[in-house]
Amino acid sequence: MSDTEAPVEGYPVLAVPADGIPPVVATPEALAETRAALRGGQGPIAIDTERAQGYRYSGKAYLIQLRRQGAGTHLIDPTSFEEGRPRADFHEFADELTEVEWILHAASQDLPCLAEVQFLPHHLFDTELAARLAGLPKVSLGALMEQALGLSLLKEHSAADWSRRPIPEDWLAYAALDVERLTELRDWLIERLEAQGKLEWAHQEFDYLTEHAADPPPVRKEPWRRTSGLHALHTPAALGVVRELWIVREDIAASEDRAPGRVVPDRALTELAARIESEHKARLTRADLKSVRGFTNRVSARFETRWLAALDRAADLPRAELPARNVTPEGPPLPRSWERRWPESFARFSRVRPALISLAETLEVPVENLLSPDHLRRLLWDSPATTSREEVDARLAELGARPWQRELTVPVITAHWTA
Repeated sequence: MSDTEAPVEGYPVLAVPADGIPPVVATPEALAETRAALRGGQGPIAIDTERAQGYRYSGKAYLIQLRRQGAGTHLIDPTSFEEGRPRADFHEFADELTEVEWILHAASQDLPCLAEVQFLPHHLFDTELAARLAGLPKVSLGALMEQALGLSLLKEHSAADWSRRPIPEDWLAYAALDVERLTELRDWLIERLEAQGKLEWAHQEFDYLTEHAADPPPVRKEPWRRTSGLHALHTPAALGVVRELWIVREDIAASEDRAPGRVVPDRALTELAARIESEHKARLTRADLKSVRGFTNRVSARFETRWLAALDRAADLPRAELPARNVTPEGPPLPRSWERRWPESFARFSRVRPALISLAETLEVPVENLLSPDHLRRLLWDSPATTSREEVDARLAELGARPWQRELTVPVITAHWTA
């Protein structure tokens, strides 16, 4: 069978792996063969992962794809190596590849689940980030494959439930193809970055990703406030209902290893809570619960007593323990709110931000890659009237800005610090 099918929008579709669909590596013997093959290969290793975040509570990897010249493509099922632990432990495997460059696309999406199985690179190339620095308008893997190699990738299984076992053959073909041509894409991007004088920028970015790959995810102070539809609620009592229901849903989702939205969707939480306001109720009942569709599905209905207990807890909360309608944001507030309380900082931001946008356009790099918006906000919020280049550079370094970013932005920032 050909490795391409009919063109999509003028590009041949990469549909079948060149070497066929490899078997899933799910035994110690097969893993030993995979490790030996990859050690004996040449050049960088292309890597990707498949997760089931729309279906499962965790973001763990259910498949890890690797391809290296001379070694072929290997599809590893990490769940087969957990041996009673929450995650597999591949640190010895990773140690064998410390001198090898790992190629990932959008590495920040894959590194957390690779960190969970202790399978992390020492040298990294991120094709999505490289494309951003190169000023390319579209940086999805599919768009880059079309532009660089004249091929289309089918993405029909990108949101599949990869926890399914056995994994269907057509899914495995899709997974293998995601790493089949990554090395060629990397080489194409390196040529572009070199021609633009940006390859060192990319290396600094990749080093930063590698250095922080094992960092724990940030912990949000009140994660329930990210519930969709929360903006439509206006009273602390209604917010209290959402919070209590959210806490129960989170516990159920974790214990069932099911995505929270598949236990009860966000809209059901806020729809139920809204009755506190629309019907002027002090307490929600079983009848209220049963009238909201999201609480009557097969999964949710099993936990009816827990939902009712959450509603009772919310109704019994003392006023002092109800959630505030408005909360102080973690870190500096958004600049649009500075004008009244920090007018000098607002004016400074209004000068510096357009200057950085202009610089980014000149360099043909997204302004958010030139300097993180969070770094700029933390630098300028409640800032002193005067400063020096050395002070700005030191502060940005403390925040995590890379040397190439500081070299380019510090002169612009200090030049526009004062009117």
